[in-house]
Amino acid sequence: MTAPLLQMKGVAKRFTLHHQHGAELPVLDQVDLSVHPGECIVLDGPSGMGKSTLLKLIYANYRASAGRITLQPPGGAAVEITEATPRMLVELRRHTIGYVSQFLRVIPRVSALDVVAEPLAEDAAGDAVALEAAREQARQWLTRLRIPERLWHLPPATFSGGEQQRINIARNMIKPRPLLLLDEPTASLDAANTRTVIELIHEAVARGAALVGIFHDTAVGAEVATRRVNVADFRRSA
Repeated sequence: MTAPLLQMKGVAKRFTLHHQHGAELPVLDQVDLSVHPGECIVLDGPSGMGKSTLLKLIYANYRASAGRITLQPPGGAAVEITEATPRMLVELRRHTIGYVSQFLRVIPRVSALDVVAEPLAEDAAGDAVALEAAREQARQWLTRLRIPERLWHLPPATFSGGEQQRINIARNMIKPRPLLLLDEPTASLDAANTRTVIELIHEAVARGAALVGIFHDTAVGAEVATRRVNVADFRRSA
């Protein structure tokens, strides 16, 4: 097996409850997890076990209370995420880590087409040909995810929940990144679009990406998983 792209060693997360006199709420403890290229790890466990927290630790939306989270980008130097500067995290998110969250966060009044094209357009550096190529890829993704062409030039804030989620998926998967985090990507999708997302996940695994995901739809999780991890195993014993 290839070397892991992501390693978590002894990772813990505790939240400080300032409105309760600084009491600490332990969520995760002693997380040891390695993720290799070409894997799709599905996180199992009941709600409230810390699955989304684990993804946010990898993405550095949350800082770990203990332990190390090491990312080894292909052809690059290893990065210790728990010690990364804000500038380093911006670069990691731009080139190395994609994150399909449960919510679409975009600039108001920007069209759906440009929202999806943006990750590729950032690399175009103002080159007109590259910018048009980014927009063409965005059109292909919008078509594949069944967003009607009449909506392409409207801001996604006006869309339905399912349409917004498909924009979210396209925006965060259009640029191939070595590591992809998925937090309920199919939660608000119909059967046809759920099948498309399953296909996109299989394609990402086939090209050698490492994926970590949460799927409350057990059938979807079973279909995409190459390995399953029960997050309840990372809870502190009473």
